Amino acid sequence: MRREGTGPGASSGPEARQEPLRTEFEFELPRGYVDESGTVHRRGAMRLATARDELVPLRDVRVRENPAYLSVVLLGRVITRLGSLPSVHDGTVENMFASDLAFLQDFYRQINAEGHTRAAVACPHCEESFEVELAGSRLGES
Repeated sequence: MRREGTGPGASSGPEARQEPLRTEFEFELPRGYVDESGTVHRRGAMRLATARDELVPLRDVRVRENPAYLSVVLLGRVITRLGSLPSVHDGTVENMFASDLAFLQDFYRQINAEGHTRAAVACPHCEESFEVELAGSRLGES
């Protein structure tokens, strides 16, 4: 599959020099996941969700019985790594602290709705507008 704007006949102007599509985003959990041995895992990565990622959990019995479980199953599919864990799955997400789950839900919405982890903000004092990078930051930090 060829991306729009590439290949023969593509424009060589500024429009042709777009950033490559970023599909994975790093994060740092506010508290961290604690595994069975007591190791805390904070840094990880999440990939963009596909339509399949959002549809498959709807067939899960746990989600049918409790729709709130959807985010646990969905996050288990899109988190690609967390610390030194060999794999991440819904059981991992299920055992995270509530603050980390809330962080990951927000992070998921941010990267899948906007396609990036930058947010436009304005200084409350001078009202100057600028962007901040959210990826990898911890809650309350900029």
